Amino acid sequence: MSELFVRTLREDPADAEVPSHRWLLRAGYIRRVAPGIYSWLPLGYKVLRNVETVVREEMEAIGAQEVHLPALLPREPYEATGRWTEYGANLFRLQDRRGGDYLLGPTHEEIFALLVKDLYSSYKDLPLSLYQIQTKYRDEARPRAGILRGREFVMKDSYSFDIDDAGLAKSYDLHRDAYIKIFNRLGFEYVIVHAMSGAMGGSASEEFLAISETGEDTFVRSAGGYAANVEAVTTVPPEPVPFDDLPAAHVEDTPDTPTIETLVAVANELSPREDRPWTAADTLKNVVVTLVHPDGRREPLVIGLPGDREVDLKRLGAQVEPAEIEPFTETDFADHPALVKGYIGPGSLGTDSVSGIRYLVDPRVSTGSSWITGANHPGRHVFDLVAGRDFTPDGTIEAAEVRAGDPAPDGSGPLELARGIEMGHVFQLGRKYAEALGLKVLNEHGKLVTVTMGSYGVGVSRAVAAVAENTCDEQGLVWPRELAPFDVQLLATGKDSAVLETATNLARQLDEAGVKVLLDDRKASPGVKFADAEIMGMPTIVVVGRGLADGVVELRDRRSGERRNVPVEDALGEVVAEVHGRPDLGRPDLG
Repeated sequence: MSELFVRTLREDPADAEVPSHRWLLRAGYIRRVAPGIYSWLPLGYKVLRNVETVVREEMEAIGAQEVHLPALLPREPYEATGRWTEYGANLFRLQDRRGGDYLLGPTHEEIFALLVKDLYSSYKDLPLSLYQIQTKYRDEARPRAGILRGREFVMKDSYSFDIDDAGLAKSYDLHRDAYIKIFNRLGFEYVIVHAMSGAMGGSASEEFLAISETGEDTFVRSAGGYAANVEAVTTVPPEPVPFDDLPAAHVEDTPDTPTIETLVAVANELSPREDRPWTAADTLKNVVVTLVHPDGRREPLVIGLPGDREVDLKRLGAQVEPAEIEPFTETDFADHPALVKGYIGPGSLGTDSVSGIRYLVDPRVSTGSSWITGANHPGRHVFDLVAGRDFTPDGTIEAAEVRAGDPAPDGSGPLELARGIEMGHVFQLGRKYAEALGLKVLNEHGKLVTVTMGSYGVGVSRAVAAVAENTCDEQGLVWPRELAPFDVQLLATGKDSAVLETATNLARQLDEAGVKVLLDDRKASPGVKFADAEIMGMPTIVVVGRGLADGVVELRDRRSGERRNVPVEDALGEVVAEVHGRPDLGRPDLG
């Protein structure tokens, strides 16, 4: 067993944020080089390559062909599609010695489109699917959780090229089915959710999320089968209601009410309702943010939403991409005197108003809905302000938090919230990139037509962490057999020379039988070897030690915790059966 494993195994890193990251570091699978940047050590690299093998097999099964494109890319293609600017600070930019602009590739839609443009010119060459497994680079503001969210990471990205939308739909379905097979083989629980296309563009978009309490993505699902990333959830708006008989809006003095809580308390004291008390849901909260556009332009934006809801910055960010969101500061308020902090109301909002500030509201602020909201004057609020009668926003926006119990958009029941790790994303890109880069082919009538594209990504290095997170326990890693760096960890415990000789011979025989074996022949105590084996997580642990005096060795199943003694002469056959002929915790054996 390599001394490299021993040195790294004994270190207990201080920056481990999630269990999988802690175990991967302690077991000597990866080492931190800088924030979001990791070295892959021998054990980790074997797992990474095993994930790549699964991905390659399933991609080639749908006819995709592997290529390898550079990571250092010129500016021009990304400028043609607008992404040189749209990616903003997430893009690693650099210049060569001649002053030419380059980037480290975050994704390769542009370069694949140009490759196909160079090679193909006829509809007869399509459909076509190409893929690569390659290192990508994104300058994450807050890299976290080790290889789950790094600035350098390994990804499989594939691209389909079709003559028409029907072909794109077929290619999309092929990739989607391949992803289901990939993630089934990787052996963790996942869900497929509707998603936003974001900076990628395109129409249909779905994410494959590994279910994990430590995941940074929130998603929702209903008992009836609806599932979506929280950014993609759409609100079921109330039906418009007539407002002819509603009371007229009226302004009331509401001193010292800059918050929703204080406003509700004063409303119930000064203007009590006959049917029920006022609640936060009766108030219209107006939240101001600053949008920073890729060209540097700064735009104030006001979001109106029921007072019992908060703005979800991830949902808002998905709606305003590629712009970024910044807080609205005291200086900003001073520059916009029409906005009275704590008492902002629709009367001063909208592109046609005195402020000229764009005003977007939550879909719940529907025609005929009545609200208490700011009167644009300190200590004053408007009661019975009716949407569609007293004010008209510039539009709607999905920026309010989603809560458990909210209705699913498709009517399939109330939503529940869960967390996950994004493992794959599939997009129907359409013609955005092909049009920008002039990717056209001749159709069957000899007419030039723009190719339609799909884009499909799998986080290969992230999969290592996701599987570890989904399968580890309090002792350490627990690898599914298909991904484990070795099938068997063989421990020689004890000072008797017969122990080492028996373990070495068994390791040789297993190797000859096609079983991958890691032999721990270190001069360390049995307790250290047992603890290290638990941390490292090989599916089968074989112990040659004290039982040898009775003619037996011990087999341990790391996944179930089962232990049993077998005669030395039967050990080879028993281990081979364990590796090749037994179910993997209820899943088909894939070793």
